[in-house]
Amino acid sequence: MRDLLILGLFLALIYKTFKDPMWGVLGWVWMGVMNPHRLAYGFAHDAPWSMVIALALFMSLLLHRDKLVRFPVNAVTVLLAIWILWIGVSPLLFSFYPDKEMHYYSRAFKVLLMVLVSLLVVQRRRDLDLLVLVLVISIGYYGIKGGVFTVLSGGSARVWGPEGSFIEDNNSLALATIMTVPLIRYLQLQADKRWQRYLAVVAMVLCMASAVGSQSRGAFLAIVAMSFFMWMKSRNKLPLALVVLVALPLIFVFMPDSWTERMNTIKTYDQDASALGRINAWQTAWRMALDLFPFGGGFTVAGPAAFAKYAPDPSIPLTAHSIYFQALGEHGFMGLFLFVGIFAMTWRLASATIKASKGAADLQWARDLSAMCQVGLIGYATGGAFLSLVYFDLPYYLVLIVVVLNRVVAAAMAERQQAAIASGQAPRDVHSPYWEGA
Repeated sequence: MRDLLILGLFLALIYKTFKDPMWGVLGWVWMGVMNPHRLAYGFAHDAPWSMVIALALFMSLLLHRDKLVRFPVNAVTVLLAIWILWIGVSPLLFSFYPDKEMHYYSRAFKVLLMVLVSLLVVQRRRDLDLLVLVLVISIGYYGIKGGVFTVLSGGSARVWGPEGSFIEDNNSLALATIMTVPLIRYLQLQADKRWQRYLAVVAMVLCMASAVGSQSRGAFLAIVAMSFFMWMKSRNKLPLALVVLVALPLIFVFMPDSWTERMNTIKTYDQDASALGRINAWQTAWRMALDLFPFGGGFTVAGPAAFAKYAPDPSIPLTAHSIYFQALGEHGFMGLFLFVGIFAMTWRLASATIKASKGAADLQWARDLSAMCQVGLIGYATGGAFLSLVYFDLPYYLVLIVVVLNRVVAAAMAERQQAAIASGQAPRDVHSPYWEGA
């Protein structure tokens, strides 16, 4: 039954994609982030859904090329384009397992390329709202499910992500769930009906419960950092403060002793085997990056060969378990600079968008979404410090949203200024945050 349901939804997506490429973008995001086909047990489980939807999207781009917008050239998109090229350099030059590199590169390349392609399609508020909704549904499904399990089991049950995805293990899923909370908050701020706002509150609480119940230390730190920034960036701070100050402590109180013991290892990391293994992997990445400067060892540096040459303790080869050391080890200091630069410039672009639209009541939604994307990036920067999720889709979709928001706000403010000139009024000095040609 699930296979037939997925097939029906997929065929409808293909049909809609040929009508409007935006549906192809939404279908790609849904397939890539949620991996709904992994919830089936028959023919749908291993079918190449993403490849087919990507082909349909490219065909739709050709059919509707007159409706596409000009590619935005700014600091974020330039760094993103260079990053796509750079991650293919180290695997060619210094890989320890050259025959395995293409699998990992192609996976990362497809994620990043589709973000750039989507910039030609996503162009207005309706598109952004649909994209946010698809992201919330895709991750929120697992977060809400996990929250219910956590509450019913007293924190002893964990929810795992879809097989073969970036969020397959409970730690990665916990971070993804936390990063989705600000997007749910955005939808709540835009909701017209009371039941929608209440539903959003329930979804946020359950997602946080799911992340806490994962017993992920990185997710715990991300919750703490992100809760503060979400409160700082939100309108209507009092209701949100009540949720954070009342609901979140209650979740912690009902966690089992095993959760408390695991969180306490944050202070005693030097006695925890898992933490020591990660530190060993971080030192390995650092030594490798220094030796191969400015390159790295490619996507397969977590194998015995690299650890035998660079690790303080070669007996425990592990993945970096940190987006920063993963980028450093795989792609060198230049790769780390590009990776961090993409999100740093995205933050700056979001701040510029908020500042430029300040005082425009009709653009309050854009300020809300820009702020919530910044909160999501805080969650990624904090929780990602303990997870190998450099190529995870969700943070790059936040980048996509911020770039499109910037373009939408710049166009709206320019139109407002032109209208003021046409009416004979003295135009207000409008600073455009859109770095066209930068």
